[in-house]
Amino acid sequence: MRLTYPHMGEVYIAVKSMMDDIGVESIIPAFTTNSTLRLGSSISPEAICLPYKIMLGNYINSIKAGADTIIITGSCGPCRFGYYGPLQMQALEDAGYNDIDIIILDPPREGYGKFLEGLKKVAGKNSRRIIPSFINAYKVCSELDSMNELLYYTRPRAFNKAELRILIHEFKKNITSVKGSAQMLELIRDTKRRINAVDIDESLKPVKIGIIGEIYTIIEPFSNLNTEERLGDMGVEVHRSMTVKDWVQNNVILPATGRKGYKLERKLSKPYLPVLIGGHTQQCIGHAVHYAKTGYDGLIQIYPMTCMPEIVSRSILPQVEKNYNIPILYLIVDEQTGEAGFQTRLEAFVDYVSSSSL
Repeated sequence: MRLTYPHMGEVYIAVKSMMDDIGVESIIPAFTTNSTLRLGSSISPEAICLPYKIMLGNYINSIKAGADTIIITGSCGPCRFGYYGPLQMQALEDAGYNDIDIIILDPPREGYGKFLEGLKKVAGKNSRRIIPSFINAYKVCSELDSMNELLYYTRPRAFNKAELRILIHEFKKNITSVKGSAQMLELIRDTKRRINAVDIDESLKPVKIGIIGEIYTIIEPFSNLNTEERLGDMGVEVHRSMTVKDWVQNNVILPATGRKGYKLERKLSKPYLPVLIGGHTQQCIGHAVHYAKTGYDGLIQIYPMTCMPEIVSRSILPQVEKNYNIPILYLIVDEQTGEAGFQTRLEAFVDYVSSSSL
């Protein structure tokens, strides 16, 4: 088995860590580019959401590199992500990729037996390694979150932002070549030490902006045109509302102990949206309220064109904006999103937030 999986921010690092520890070979797709998106779009329905198209492009690149098995998580409820696996399998078959197996890990809340069955299919004779490998991968996710938090603080304050960009580029290059969770943890911690050594302006008090919205488009930098880096280079301290660790904790670990995930988000969103309607709508609203209550100066909602759950969030957020007097920028992304216009909107919003916070 030569396993691959789509890019979604740092997901490839966590999954590679787990597969390395289990003993399964990973084929990491090339980092997403416009050609990846064009490749996926060429065999996708026109109106399907952006993540679907990018993922298909990732798969085709990995298949060309020798992958024979794809692993993705499943979903349920009124969100098209739950259909990705079957639809993408059919699309790949129609495009001539007939010998590819897709393993869908349905959410544990739908039953841990089926979830573990999928993992056992991947692990084969090494099934006994699943639990310890999962624990180590979770540690990798925790360290990645810690590294990102440090980046969020450092980037707007760094005197030489190019130095920081080079450092992160080297990290992304090296993380694909190390093997196993132990080496990954060592590389992440070494990168954190290097980030800490970057010369910064401690006296700077940057504006703070929280990034909310659909999980894929806020985690995967290609899909949001590197919004975190762009804002940091403008002198903004950002914070991303969802991470890989956050998803695992709330969708795998907490349900395993009989508890529901996203407790704070559900509580804060209740006055606006008391029921789950699919996707991450409650989380988006809850994160918006949390950021507003904890001193953030502005929010940016990012979501794919035609994403029904986030369209609902978009209709509710103006009330949050009014209640908490916090400006919100709404960014919809698809394959037609232009970089120049995107940059202009970010710059205008940062200028507005900066003047409003004086």
